[in-house]
Amino acid sequence: MASRKIVATIEARMTSNRLPGKVLMKSLGKPLLEHLVERLAKVKQLDAIVIATTTNATDDGVEALALRLADKYPVTCHRGSEEDVLRRVLEAADSVKGQIIVEITGDCPLLDPDIVTQTLELYLKNTCDYVANCTQLTFPAGMEVQVFSTELLRRADIEGLLPEDREHVSWYFLRNPQLFKLLNLSAPQNLHHPDFRLTLDEIDDYKLIDRVLTELYPRNPNFTCSDMVQLLLANPEWLAINQHVQQKTVEGTP
Repeated sequence: MASRKIVATIEARMTSNRLPGKVLMKSLGKPLLEHLVERLAKVKQLDAIVIATTTNATDDGVEALALRLADKYPVTCHRGSEEDVLRRVLEAADSVKGQIIVEITGDCPLLDPDIVTQTLELYLKNTCDYVANCTQLTFPAGMEVQVFSTELLRRADIEGLLPEDREHVSWYFLRNPQLFKLLNLSAPQNLHHPDFRLTLDEIDDYKLIDRVLTELYPRNPNFTCSDMVQLLLANPEWLAINQHVQQKTVEGTP
């Protein structure tokens, strides 16, 4: 059987309600979206990375970043609907003829490539429709990965008629568990910290992410989720920076 083309899609836009422009906010002189692309590029199984942004003029800067990064990484940009995120991701995958989608959001600039690899391997080695590590929260927030085929998303595009189906890419799968085989990757005990916030929703999230990058990246650009957890356990006062931020509903959870 011929191998299938695997593409990571990153949903990223500048018009976030809680923190506008967050994906291009900088840490160590680089946009957070660039940090995410750099980390995803370490996942050997990925054939392509597509930044799925919107057709809004406000996202011209997102496309410009993708074009700049294309000289260094296997990254392109697709621009689609702001509201119909499902269709935007499907079109992004189709733009590079991707057959398996590794769905990522721009909220996760510290995403661990090893966790992406583990989630993808669970999908590839099992007979299933969908694999994620966030349908049951065990990893720190900011490590979310979802994997499914482009054809499955094409089915959701046809059958998913609720507004939530269009806004949350995997919502249709998870609200119809009787139709699909769904698997969840759970965190090992040393990474079992779902109360840790390494995701980007508000300004205090940015402050913590910037602090983590400033501490870990210069010493080792390949720092892992374990490194981040150990850093936070050693500096519990850092957790207070964004502990008040309310976590958004996990994508795909009806």
